[in-house]
Amino acid sequence: MATPKEAARHRIQRHATELIALSERLHADPETAWEERRAAAAVPELLDRAGFEVTPAYLGLETAFHARFGSGPVRIALCAEYDALPGLGHACGHNLIAASSVGAALGLAAVADDAGLTVEVYGTPAEEGGGGKIEMLDRGAFAGVDLAMMVHPAPVDVAEARPFAVSHSRISYTGRSAHAAAYPEAGVNAADAFTVAQVAIGLLRQQLPASTRVHGVVTHAGDAPNAIPDRAAGRWYVRAETLAELAEVEPRVMRAFAAGALATGCELEIEPESRPYAEFRTDTAALGHYRRNAVALGREFAPPGQASRMNRASTDMGNVSQVVPAIHPYIGIGSLPATNHQHEFAAFCVGGPAERALLDGAVALAWTGVDRAMTEG
Repeated sequence: MATPKEAARHRIQRHATELIALSERLHADPETAWEERRAAAAVPELLDRAGFEVTPAYLGLETAFHARFGSGPVRIALCAEYDALPGLGHACGHNLIAASSVGAALGLAAVADDAGLTVEVYGTPAEEGGGGKIEMLDRGAFAGVDLAMMVHPAPVDVAEARPFAVSHSRISYTGRSAHAAAYPEAGVNAADAFTVAQVAIGLLRQQLPASTRVHGVVTHAGDAPNAIPDRAAGRWYVRAETLAELAEVEPRVMRAFAAGALATGCELEIEPESRPYAEFRTDTAALGHYRRNAVALGREFAPPGQASRMNRASTDMGNVSQVVPAIHPYIGIGSLPATNHQHEFAAFCVGGPAERALLDGAVALAWTGVDRAMTEG
């Protein structure tokens, strides 16, 4: 008779072709934060056919879903991310995250009755800056979960997530347009306000803690070279080691944007894209299970260094980890020298190494769920 782990792995292998097809489907049709309508419909299809109870538009969020199987006392949650990056497609590999979580859920469903499990999949939109999991937490998601998990593609395998806390802001300046040659004195230059702000941020960095990051993009800065821009807009992130450090650093950065408005006479508007993402609180016991399971599958964890730094990337899974036990390991797809958020990395998120990572990640998560059930049972 097969052990629970053997049964879980067999179920995942049985669905391998479908899981790979799901990943490829998402990769070929990227949708950005809060727009993932086709993904939110496609990802739970296989779960529905496997007998999961699927709730679309979960908690009133159009591109979220929830799927549930079993009725055991130990609740294991798998998080499926599926949003893409603007202009870069699936250059962070969320197509693989979604497929791995579906695979892990199928594996755990095969042993749910014997292991005393309730298996849940949370379709979580808008991880790339929109804070989808935070919105879900606010509406009651994850309450009572014993362990929440997902596995994230990276250049190499790294077990422990150590993400920065981060705030995401939309910055906009409003000035006054004028003919740049004939009536320049009549204009109030919104693009110049961004220039002043970025110079101020550049100078501020010398006085910021080494653990912080400040970066962003100007998304609009005028329409014609002979018209003084009356509007400029951008998106800016401030990262810090913890939410507490972020609360100290962020106001200093926002004063740099205020300086741009003051110097040019523009009006400034700062709009948060979501509530800040938190640092990660790792469940050490579950992470120990995952390490052993990944090694048993032939995975090798990278030593600290340049290639392993994706584990510092911010994620709203950090907010989930503040509420329920959680892990967020990274699984390598052999992409070096390409790294996350590059076009080249997106190309590595399909094909042989990516498929192996998808299936290994699904099995390692499923086995970790079995270990948690055996520990708590």
